[in-house]
Amino acid sequence: MGPREILRELFDAGLGAVDPARCVPPALPQAGEGRLVVVGAGKAAAAMARAVEATWPGELEGLVVTRYGHGVPCRHIEVVEAAHPVPDAAGAEAARRILERVSRCGAGERVLFLASGGGSALLVAPMAGLALEEKRALTAQLLRSGADIDEINCVRKHLSAIKGGRLALAAWPAPVLTLAISDVPGDAAAVIASGPTVADPSTCADALAVLDRYGLTLAPALREGLHSGALETPKPGDPRLAHSAFRLVASPRQMLEAAAARARALGLRPLILGDALEGEAREVGRALAGVALSCARHGDPAAAPCVLLSGGETTVTVRGQGRGGRNTEFLLGLALALAGAPGIHALAADTDGIDGSEDNAGAFVAPQTLARARAAGVDARAALAENDAWAFFAALGDLLLTGPTRNNVNDFRAILVGVE
Repeated sequence: MGPREILRELFDAGLGAVDPARCVPPALPQAGEGRLVVVGAGKAAAAMARAVEATWPGELEGLVVTRYGHGVPCRHIEVVEAAHPVPDAAGAEAARRILERVSRCGAGERVLFLASGGGSALLVAPMAGLALEEKRALTAQLLRSGADIDEINCVRKHLSAIKGGRLALAAWPAPVLTLAISDVPGDAAAVIASGPTVADPSTCADALAVLDRYGLTLAPALREGLHSGALETPKPGDPRLAHSAFRLVASPRQMLEAAAARARALGLRPLILGDALEGEAREVGRALAGVALSCARHGDPAAAPCVLLSGGETTVTVRGQGRGGRNTEFLLGLALALAGAPGIHALAADTDGIDGSEDNAGAFVAPQTLARARAAGVDARAALAENDAWAFFAALGDLLLTGPTRNNVNDFRAILVGVE
């Protein structure tokens, strides 16, 4: 088995461990009398809904919203597809219908909320005074600013009628159980899909600080609502959240541990560097190149043959006009820092199957990557300066194409050292 095949096998092993069909059924509540109202949002929402339908013995109905191309057929739960990462009218209509349905829960009905990565953009219900087009423009600004996911979601929650615990308020007093697949560093319940059913520890002042830090514009009336605290979200201890429970069913750590187990079975020493690595993608690539070179040259922090595994969510501050995502940008930074060092191969991919806005999950790097690029007339440094990593790897035929995985546990990175 060659290095690329090994890397792909590790990726597949990690994804298999967090498959909704495997993780959702054990976390379901005990069935009883009354209807289960299933709602949800995220890239895994449709697959999670199907897992519920395959297991739940009682009466159920519901509606979930997922990204275009990520839907699967369900019998009793309606699946709506909408835009991600910049929201659209389909997501807004789905959010309106979800709020309307949970707000009229009758006696004996329970709400099951299925949360996964991407839910923040897909479940869009702008606060009164904020038009959908304004929300789209603000989201686009945030995504290009270099803000991390916690900062982005902080703003989203305070400008939403459904995020930051407000979905649970709409369902009150019906009991709400959230099953979540985490795509965020730290697996915080309030950050996954912007926490529609849990208390929000962030404040209006925090949201204003993010807007000011990145120089983002907002309608004066909404800015005043943040200043006055009128747009504050429900906080820990709010009695209206007393009937809302949360269960994490899959996480980046589970994915990495499964990949590590598969690496050991292949005779490799796995080293998990962390499941919550953040920072500018190209700089994280440069830093991890240093770790890989230390392993190759000194056997520290792991002796070859080994694989360095990591998860988390890097960021890209967009300065150029190219195409790409954070994983291909990470790999381009990694390749430049490795400078063709022998025996080091890498894969980085978004576990939802889509890196950024393109059609690839990620890409591969090998010792020959830069030499092949030069032979093809492709300038790696120019591509990085232009944020054009997708075109760089496409020219080499080194993109990883999986199609939508209908899941999302953030990024998967594997650097293989000492295998030719």
